Amino acid sequence: MADQHDIEAPEGWEVVDGKLHRELTFADFSAAFGFMARVALAAEQAGHHPDWSNSWNRVVIDLVSHDADGLTERDVDLATTISALI
Repeated sequence: MADQHDIEAPEGWEVVDGKLHRELTFADFSAAFGFMARVALAAEQAGHHPDWSNSWNRVVIDLVSHDADGLTERDVDLATTISALI
């Protein structure tokens, strides 16, 4: 497993406070919620889940491996999967 300091944020993501972070804006609430449902299915399948929030058409996502107390390749993999679902 890579050292968390060696982990680079995938395109469209940034490292903020030791977490992979991304903010997305959709056309409306329905589009945002639909995206979150797709991510939820992918996250459940991966066994790794985002910390996130939704306000109307906006979704804010943070990824961190709590069991490793930092970033791991699981976070990068899930970020890449999430990016493909946008």
